[in-house]
Amino acid sequence: MVTTQGRIVKGVGGSYEVAADGAVYTCAAKGIFRLRGITPLIGDRVEFEITHEADQEGNVTNILERTNELKRPRVANIDQALIVFSVTRPAINIDLLDRFLILAESEGVEAVLVLNKCDLPKGDEAGELRCTYEAIGYKVVKMSAFTRDGLNELRGLIGGKVSVLAGPSGVGKSSIVNCISKRLMETGELSRKIDRGKHTTRHAELIPIDDDTFIVDSPGFTALTTDGLEPGRIAGCFREFRPYLAGCRFNDCKHLREPGCAIKAQVGDDISAERYERYKGMMGNRYS
Repeated sequence: MVTTQGRIVKGVGGSYEVAADGAVYTCAAKGIFRLRGITPLIGDRVEFEITHEADQEGNVTNILERTNELKRPRVANIDQALIVFSVTRPAINIDLLDRFLILAESEGVEAVLVLNKCDLPKGDEAGELRCTYEAIGYKVVKMSAFTRDGLNELRGLIGGKVSVLAGPSGVGKSSIVNCISKRLMETGELSRKIDRGKHTTRHAELIPIDDDTFIVDSPGFTALTTDGLEPGRIAGCFREFRPYLAGCRFNDCKHLREPGCAIKAQVGDDISAERYERYKGMMGNRYS
Protein backbone atom coordinates (compact mmCIF):
# COMPACT_ATOMS: atom_id res chain seq x y z
CA MET A 1 0.00 0.00 0.00
CA VAL A 2 1.10 3.54 -0.77
CA THR A 3 1.81 5.82 2.21
CA THR A 4 1.59 9.58 1.80
CA GLN A 5 0.98 12.74 3.82
CA GLY A 6 -2.06 15.00 4.10
CA ARG A 7 -4.08 17.14 6.46
CA ILE A 8 -7.25 16.17 8.32
CA VAL A 9 -10.03 18.51 7.22
CA LYS A 10 -13.02 16.82 8.84
CA GLY A 11 -13.73 14.15 11.41
CA VAL A 12 -17.06 12.60 12.37
CA GLY A 13 -17.64 9.43 14.39
CA GLY A 14 -14.13 8.06 14.01
CA SER A 15 -14.00 8.68 10.26
CA TYR A 16 -11.60 11.32 8.96
CA GLU A 17 -11.38 13.18 5.68
CA VAL A 18 -7.76 13.78 4.71
CA ALA A 19 -6.83 16.25 1.97
CA ALA A 20 -3.74 15.36 -0.08
CA ASP A 21 -2.58 16.30 -3.57
CA GLY A 22 -5.89 17.81 -4.61
CA ALA A 23 -7.96 14.82 -3.45
CA VAL A 24 -9.83 13.99 -0.24
CA TYR A 25 -9.54 10.50 1.25
CA THR A 26 -11.91 8.95 3.77
CA CYS A 27 -9.73 7.36 6.44
CA ALA A 28 -10.03 5.39 9.63
CA ALA A 29 -7.51 5.83 12.45
CA LYS A 30 -5.35 2.86 13.40
CA GLY A 31 -6.27 1.22 16.69
CA ILE A 32 -2.89 2.18 18.15
CA PHE A 33 -4.14 5.76 18.61
CA ARG A 34 -7.01 4.59 20.81
CA LEU A 35 -4.67 2.40 22.85
CA ARG A 36 -2.37 5.36 23.44
CA GLY A 37 -5.26 7.72 24.23
CA ILE A 38 -4.53 9.90 21.18
CA THR A 39 -7.34 11.51 19.21
CA PRO A 40 -6.63 12.80 15.69
CA LEU A 41 -7.69 16.44 15.39
CA ILE A 42 -8.92 18.69 12.62
CA GLY A 43 -5.83 20.36 11.18
CA ASP A 44 -3.48 17.49 12.00
CA ARG A 45 -0.80 16.78 9.44
CA VAL A 46 -0.77 13.00 9.11
CA GLU A 47 0.74 10.07 7.31
CA PHE A 48 -1.80 7.68 5.87
CA GLU A 49 -1.80 4.56 3.76
CA ILE A 50 -4.09 4.41 0.74
CA THR A 51 -6.06 1.17 0.89
CA HIS A 52 -8.37 1.77 -2.10
CA GLU A 53 -7.25 4.44 -4.55
CA ALA A 54 -10.39 4.20 -6.71
CA ASP A 55 -12.66 4.77 -3.70
CA GLN A 56 -10.22 7.24 -2.10
CA GLU A 57 -10.05 5.32 1.17
CA GLY A 58 -7.20 4.84 3.60
CA ASN A 59 -5.92 4.52 7.17
CA VAL A 60 -4.21 7.19 9.24
CA THR A 61 -0.97 5.64 10.50
CA ASN A 62 0.90 8.55 12.08
CA ILE A 63 0.19 12.05 13.38
CA LEU A 64 3.03 14.48 12.72
CA GLU A 65 4.19 16.86 15.43
CA ARG A 66 1.70 19.63 16.20
CA THR A 67 2.72 23.28 16.36
CA ASN A 68 -0.22 24.00 18.68
CA GLU A 69 -3.51 22.57 19.84
CA LEU A 70 -6.69 24.32 20.90
CA LYS A 71 -9.02 22.70 23.41
CA ARG A 72 -12.29 24.19 22.21
CA PRO A 73 -12.73 23.89 19.33
CA ARG A 74 -10.40 20.87 19.21
CA VAL A 75 -8.14 21.81 16.32
CA ALA A 76 -4.39 21.69 15.69
CA ASN A 77 -1.72 23.56 13.71
CA ILE A 78 -3.59 26.86 13.60
CA ASP A 79 -1.88 30.03 12.39
CA GLN A 80 -4.39 32.46 13.83
CA ALA A 81 -7.72 32.70 15.59
CA LEU A 82 -10.44 34.98 14.28
CA ILE A 83 -12.34 35.92 17.45
CA VAL A 84 -15.79 36.86 16.13
CA PHE A 85 -18.29 38.93 18.10
CA SER A 86 -21.29 40.92 16.98
CA VAL A 87 -21.67 44.47 18.22
CA THR A 88 -25.41 43.86 18.70
CA ARG A 89 -27.90 40.95 18.61
CA PRO A 90 -26.40 39.34 20.60
CA ALA A 91 -24.82 42.16 22.57
CA ILE A 92 -21.08 41.85 22.93
CA ASN A 93 -19.81 40.16 26.08
CA ILE A 94 -16.46 41.82 26.81
CA ASP A 95 -15.52 39.37 29.57
CA LEU A 96 -16.02 36.44 27.18
CA LEU A 97 -14.09 38.28 24.46
CA ASP A 98 -11.09 38.70 26.77
CA ARG A 99 -11.22 35.03 27.76
CA PHE A 100 -11.00 34.05 24.09
CA LEU A 101 -8.01 36.35 23.66
CA ILE A 102 -6.26 35.01 26.79
CA LEU A 103 -6.70 31.40 25.69
CA ALA A 104 -5.35 32.23 22.21
CA GLU A 105 -2.34 33.90 23.83
CA SER A 106 -1.78 30.88 26.08
CA GLU A 107 -1.60 28.63 23.01
CA GLY A 108 0.72 30.98 21.12
CA VAL A 109 -1.91 31.58 18.44
CA GLU A 110 -2.14 35.05 16.92
CA ALA A 111 -5.62 36.50 17.47
CA VAL A 112 -7.60 38.84 15.22
CA LEU A 113 -10.74 40.45 16.62
CA VAL A 114 -13.61 40.52 14.09
CA LEU A 115 -16.54 42.77 15.00
CA ASN A 116 -19.51 41.72 12.86
CA LYS A 117 -22.96 43.27 12.24
CA CYS A 118 -21.59 46.81 12.17
CA ASP A 119 -24.44 47.72 9.79
CA LEU A 120 -27.01 47.31 12.58
CA PRO A 121 -28.03 49.96 15.14
CA LYS A 122 -25.30 50.37 17.81
CA GLY A 123 -22.77 49.22 15.23
CA ASP A 124 -20.90 52.48 15.75
CA GLU A 125 -19.80 51.19 19.17
CA ALA A 126 -17.32 48.97 17.31
CA GLY A 127 -15.11 52.04 16.78
CA GLU A 128 -14.41 52.41 20.50
CA LEU A 129 -13.69 48.69 20.85
CA ARG A 130 -11.36 48.85 17.88
CA CYS A 131 -9.37 51.67 19.48
CA THR A 132 -9.15 49.78 22.79
CA TYR A 133 -7.81 46.55 21.34
CA GLU A 134 -5.62 48.02 18.62
CA ALA A 135 -3.90 50.04 21.35
CA ILE A 136 -2.68 46.80 22.95
CA GLY A 137 -1.54 45.27 19.68
CA TYR A 138 -4.48 43.34 18.26
CA LYS A 139 -5.65 43.56 14.69
CA VAL A 140 -9.34 44.48 14.61
CA VAL A 141 -11.71 44.22 11.64
CA LYS A 142 -15.05 46.00 11.61
CA MET A 143 -17.35 44.33 9.12
CA SER A 144 -20.80 43.26 8.10
CA ALA A 145 -21.39 39.85 6.55
CA PHE A 146 -24.69 41.30 5.26
CA THR A 147 -23.33 44.38 3.46
CA ARG A 148 -19.83 42.88 3.02
CA ASP A 149 -18.18 46.00 4.37
CA GLY A 150 -14.72 45.12 5.71
CA LEU A 151 -14.62 41.85 3.78
CA ASN A 152 -11.55 42.74 1.73
CA GLU A 153 -9.65 43.65 4.89
CA LEU A 154 -10.51 40.27 6.37
CA ARG A 155 -9.48 38.43 3.20
CA GLY A 156 -6.12 40.15 3.34
CA LEU A 157 -5.53 38.87 6.87
CA ILE A 158 -6.38 35.22 6.21
CA GLY A 159 -4.48 34.69 2.95
CA GLY A 160 -1.99 31.81 3.11
CA LYS A 161 -3.00 30.85 6.67
CA VAL A 162 -5.07 28.34 8.60
CA SER A 163 -7.53 30.36 10.68
CA VAL A 164 -10.05 29.19 13.22
CA LEU A 165 -13.27 31.12 13.75
CA ALA A 166 -14.23 31.21 17.41
CA GLY A 167 -16.95 33.07 19.22
CA PRO A 168 -20.37 32.65 20.78
CA SER A 169 -23.40 31.41 18.90
CA GLY A 170 -25.34 33.82 16.73
CA VAL A 171 -22.53 36.27 15.93
CA GLY A 172 -22.41 35.33 12.24
CA LYS A 173 -19.41 33.02 11.93
CA SER A 174 -21.00 30.81 9.27
CA SER A 175 -22.23 33.89 7.41
CA ILE A 176 -18.67 35.18 7.32
CA VAL A 177 -17.45 31.84 5.97
CA ASN A 178 -20.10 32.06 3.25
CA CYS A 179 -18.74 35.46 2.27
CA ILE A 180 -15.18 34.25 1.78
CA SER A 181 -15.69 30.63 0.75
CA LYS A 182 -16.85 29.15 -2.51
CA ARG A 183 -18.96 26.67 -0.59
CA LEU A 184 -22.30 27.74 0.89
CA MET A 185 -22.81 26.75 4.50
CA GLU A 186 -26.18 26.50 6.18
CA THR A 187 -26.94 29.42 8.47
CA GLY A 188 -29.77 29.83 10.93
CA GLU A 189 -31.78 32.85 11.92
CA LEU A 190 -31.09 34.22 15.36
CA SER A 191 -33.61 33.31 17.99
CA ARG A 192 -35.25 36.54 19.14
CA LYS A 193 -35.92 35.03 22.57
CA ILE A 194 -32.44 33.90 23.49
CA ASP A 195 -30.21 35.81 21.03
CA ARG A 196 -28.46 32.67 19.86
CA GLY A 197 -27.98 30.96 16.56
CA LYS A 198 -29.61 27.66 15.68
CA HIS A 199 -26.44 25.56 16.03
CA THR A 200 -26.11 25.24 12.27
CA THR A 201 -22.44 24.26 12.64
CA ARG A 202 -22.43 20.79 14.20
CA HIS A 203 -18.70 20.06 14.26
CA ALA A 204 -15.37 21.68 13.48
CA GLU A 205 -14.29 21.41 9.86
CA LEU A 206 -11.38 22.75 7.81
CA ILE A 207 -12.81 24.64 4.84
CA PRO A 208 -10.50 25.40 1.89
CA ILE A 209 -10.64 28.99 0.66
CA ASP A 210 -7.87 28.41 -1.89
CA ASP A 211 -4.82 26.15 -2.18
CA ASP A 212 -3.02 27.54 0.88
CA THR A 213 -5.83 29.21 2.84
CA PHE A 214 -8.17 27.37 5.21
CA ILE A 215 -10.87 28.38 7.65
CA VAL A 216 -12.05 26.27 10.58
CA ASP A 217 -15.69 26.94 11.35
CA SER A 218 -16.65 25.63 14.77
CA PRO A 219 -19.83 25.19 16.81
CA GLY A 220 -20.77 28.34 18.72
CA PHE A 221 -20.70 28.46 22.47
CA THR A 222 -21.26 31.13 25.09
CA ALA A 223 -19.38 29.78 28.12
CA LEU A 224 -15.61 29.72 28.29
CA THR A 225 -13.31 29.07 31.23
CA THR A 226 -9.66 29.76 31.95
CA ASP A 227 -9.65 27.29 34.86
CA GLY A 228 -7.30 24.95 33.00
CA LEU A 229 -4.71 27.71 32.62
CA GLU A 230 -2.04 27.95 35.32
CA PRO A 231 -2.70 31.11 37.39
CA GLY A 232 0.88 32.28 36.99
CA ARG A 233 0.49 32.35 33.21
CA ILE A 234 -2.65 34.47 33.03
CA ALA A 235 -0.93 37.82 33.60
CA GLY A 236 1.54 37.08 30.79
CA CYS A 237 -1.40 36.50 28.43
CA PHE A 238 -2.47 40.14 28.86
CA ARG A 239 -0.31 41.85 26.27
CA GLU A 240 -0.27 45.23 28.00
CA PHE A 241 1.00 43.62 31.24
CA ARG A 242 4.14 42.15 29.72
CA PRO A 243 6.41 45.25 29.73
CA TYR A 244 5.90 45.61 33.49
CA LEU A 245 5.94 42.02 34.77
CA ALA A 246 9.62 42.15 35.72
CA GLY A 247 9.14 45.36 37.72
CA CYS A 248 7.16 43.94 40.64
CA ARG A 249 8.77 43.80 44.10
CA PHE A 250 8.00 40.10 44.48
CA ASN A 251 8.86 37.48 41.87
CA ASP A 252 5.65 35.59 42.60
CA CYS A 253 3.44 38.69 42.52
CA LYS A 254 -0.17 37.89 41.58
CA HIS A 255 -0.87 41.58 40.80
CA LEU A 256 -3.85 41.62 43.15
CA ARG A 257 -3.10 42.89 46.68
CA GLU A 258 0.70 42.76 46.84
CA PRO A 259 2.69 45.94 47.58
CA GLY A 260 5.18 47.18 45.00
CA CYS A 261 3.20 45.75 42.07
CA ALA A 262 4.27 47.30 38.76
CA ILE A 263 1.05 46.16 37.07
CA LYS A 264 -1.24 47.90 39.58
CA ALA A 265 0.88 51.06 39.24
CA GLN A 266 0.00 51.24 35.54
CA VAL A 267 -3.76 50.75 35.93
CA GLY A 268 -5.48 53.81 34.50
CA ASP A 269 -2.42 54.69 32.42
CA ASP A 270 -0.91 52.05 30.11
CA ILE A 271 -3.28 49.39 31.48
CA SER A 272 -6.99 50.06 31.27
CA ALA A 273 -8.93 49.79 34.51
CA GLU A 274 -11.58 47.69 32.76
CA ARG A 275 -9.09 45.12 31.49
CA TYR A 276 -7.44 44.95 34.91
CA GLU A 277 -10.82 44.28 36.53
CA ARG A 278 -11.39 41.43 34.10
CA TYR A 279 -7.94 40.06 34.99
CA LYS A 280 -8.95 40.10 38.66
CA GLY A 281 -12.17 38.29 37.73
CA MET A 282 -10.17 35.50 36.07
CA MET A 283 -7.93 35.22 39.12
CA GLY A 284 -10.68 35.65 41.70
CA ASN A 285 -11.73 32.03 42.07
CA ARG A 286 -8.09 31.11 42.75
CA TYR A 287 -7.09 33.89 45.14
CA SER A 288 -10.33 35.19 46.62
